[in-house]
Formats: sequence, structure tokens, C-alpha cells
Amino acid sequence: MSILNAVATAPKAFTVHNPFNGEAVGELMAASAADVIAAITRAKSAQAAFRRSTPAIRRALLNALAAEIAADADNLSLIISSEMGKTIREARNEVRRAQNTLKLSGDAATFLDGEALHCGIVEGGADRLATITYEPVGVVGAITPFNYPLNLLCHKLGPAIAAGNAVVAKPSPKAPLAAARLAELADKAGWPQHLFQVVHGGAETALAVARGPIDLLSFTGGPAAGLVLKNASGLVRCLMELGGNDPLFVLPDADLDKAVATTIGHRFEIAGQSCAAVKKLYLHRDIEKRFTEKLLAAVDAVEFGDPSLVETDMGPLIDLAAAKTVEERVAKTLSMQGTKLLTGGTRVETLYAPTVLSGVAIDAPVIAEETFGPVIAIRAFDDAADAIAEVNAGPYGLQAGVFTNDHALIRQFSRDLIVGGVMINEGPDFRAEHVPFGGVKKSGLGREGVRIALREMCETKVVID
Repeated sequence: MSILNAVATAPKAFTVHNPFNGEAVGELMAASAADVIAAITRAKSAQAAFRRSTPAIRRALLNALAAEIAADADNLSLIISSEMGKTIREARNEVRRAQNTLKLSGDAATFLDGEALHCGIVEGGADRLATITYEPVGVVGAITPFNYPLNLLCHKLGPAIAAGNAVVAKPSPKAPLAAARLAELADKAGWPQHLFQVVHGGAETALAVARGPIDLLSFTGGPAAGLVLKNASGLVRCLMELGGNDPLFVLPDADLDKAVATTIGHRFEIAGQSCAAVKKLYLHRDIEKRFTEKLLAAVDAVEFGDPSLVETDMGPLIDLAAAKTVEERVAKTLSMQGTKLLTGGTRVETLYAPTVLSGVAIDAPVIAEETFGPVIAIRAFDDAADAIAEVNAGPYGLQAGVFTNDHALIRQFSRDLIVGGVMINEGPDFRAEHVPFGGVKKSGLGREGVRIALREMCETKVVID
């Protein structure tokens, strides 16, 4: 069900299916609006007792949960792989990153520093000292997508707890089992009761969280759903990561082999279902032919299929509807003059073959909007300024990657691209857990990343004495 067409009541139970083979892997109860309000009410009571906890206590809780994740890593990896089709290697990497996110959040809790400002800095100014501190907002509503069901939740949970908040999380109904297991592990780690709770369901449950008496809404998903939730939440502060249509630029002096490997890794990871994946590949015309030859050889080596097998490089899309959407967009793009299918373009159920298209028009369906699928769309360019202007004219602005060692070009791309992050000799999907992550325009509001999210989840208090 689309969040844009949510109804007032939720089904009592729903089944989670493995997107590769269709097998049922879990069944959960969907929360009603009353269930959500009850969870938020419990969270408020828990947070009232927790808000004056010391940084040492918060750090200990987050480290304890990270340790429980480490002990449960094999099980969590299997859960992630089976519920959303991520390869077992990708799932293991996500579990590793989730531990780091929590531990870094614990570290950040010990450096939530304020400052002191003297008021008498101008003639006639008062001889008083202003002390600025950062206090928890209260209850954070955290709504997460299917593609990183553990680590993206930890990116909301870790900073929230580090700041002294409580969290009520609503994971995607397509991949909710890792979140449910994380809540169990928090209990096992000795977390205070009701400090972290998970409610399940679809669009109606998400709306109930947004409309509930939360103090901050943190959402990762699409811009249309984000706008609905923002409007539903009223005056509550919103942090929103809403996706991207991210470019990767390869210039003539680039290390082509490294750029090819990065393109593959940043587009075919989790079958292209990442917000910062390489959606548009801009190749300078001087190296277009050489790069494309190397790229096609690398694509042919990608093993795709059963995500439970360790040798598999790429698994399925999240469901049949998602796979059909990619198939339809590729077909419509191929009907446009100049577009060529270089490899792939086939689908078997939820598996869509790694695909490369060249001569893709800027208004082609595969890149006109964000496409969650393993499709590399090539656009050739001669002038950097023209390519930059083309990207800036689009509605998204999450991240961009640039392969060059030319300092002048690095300065040009870094300064002129209207995006949240520019990755040099790296792909747009690069992310470090403690570094700010987010975008401009339709790509979102605010930033994630442990250190900056910690401040985002606080209220600034000024005491003048």
C-alpha cells in the first residue's frame, strides 16, 4: 500500500517473504494507531527517566548492544539476506557496519560539548555569561526503508540514544525482521524498558507515528512519502533522507580500472537499490570507448542469483513489482532514439540482469527519476561545466562521484555541483558512519552521520548568568 493512499486501519498480521524464492520467512502483527500511541506514551516515560543519564551510561548501553550484534552476527546476516534479498556477503558487511555505527554513537555521546559566550562583546553589552548546552528532544520516531534494514536503523537509534532520547521505530514491512531482532538484542543488552520499541506495519502505521506525540521524526524513503509524513507531523522537527539520482563522472586522466570497479560496486550492490548508487554514468568522450569496453568485461563477470550463496555478487530486487518497474523503464528507454542495450536487459521473476545502456537521453525513464535497479545508464560529455549544469538542473542533490587527479577539475566539481557530498576518486555511494550524509532539493532535509545527527536530535538551551 502506498503511503499516499493509507487507510485508517491496519491488517492484524502480515507475512514477510524471501524476494528470491517467495518463501515465507516471518509473520508479524501490524500496529494499530492506538498501539502506536501507546508505544510513544511508554517511550515518553522511559525517556523522562533517561534524559539525565550520563554520557558514560549511554556509551555503555550502545557498546553493549554492539556486542550483542557481534555475538548474533551470523543470525542477523541470514535474517537480512532472507528478508530483502541482499547477498550473504553484503548482509555480513551491513551487520559489521551497524556495530560501528553504534560504537561511534557511544563515542560521540562523550563529546556532546556546549560552549560559553560572553554577552559583553560590544560597547554597552551586559557583563553576563551565556552557557549553551544540548539537551535531548524527547521521543524520536524513526521510519526506515528495506534496503539497509539494520544499519539505517542504527543510524537513527545510535545518535538518538547518545543524545538521551527514546526511540519508536517503524521499519519497512518488506524487511522488518532485522529491526525486530535488534529490539530483542537491546533487551538482552540490558537497555531500560521501553527506551527502544519497534512497531510494525505499512503506510498507515507510518502515518500514526508521524501524527503521534513524538518530538522528532527521522525518515528515510522517497520524497512523495516524505512530504506526506512531514505534513502529517505538523510542527515536529523532521530529518529526511529522500533518495537521489546520483552521477559518477569519469575524466580522461582517471584510473579507468578503479573507476570501472567502483561503478560496478556502487551500482550493483543490493541490485542497485541504494539511494546513492550510480544512477547516471558520465563518461568524457575521450575515454568513453575504452572505459565501456572495460566496463562490459567487468559486468559479464558479475554472478547474480541466489543471495544465500557466498559466490553470488548480486541478488534479486525486493519484490516482483520493483523488478517489473525496472523492466518497464528500460524498455521505454530503449524505444528512444539513440539508446543502445550493451548487455543485460532481461528479467526472471525478481532477478534483473546487470544491464548497461549507452546513448541515454537526459529525459529517459531510467534516469529521469530515481531507478532502484541494476542499470548503468551512460551519458557522454565533452565539457565539465555542461555536465555539471545538467546534473544541477535535476530535482535531486544527494551525492556525486568524480574520477580525476586534475586539481582544477576537482575544485570545479566540488564547488559547482549542487549536492550534499562530492566523492573524489570514489563513487557517490561512499559513506563513512560518522561523516554527515544527506542532500539538497528533493534529496532531503537535515543530515545523518553519527556526529551531526547527535546534534540534530538535541535542543539547544541557553542559560545567561
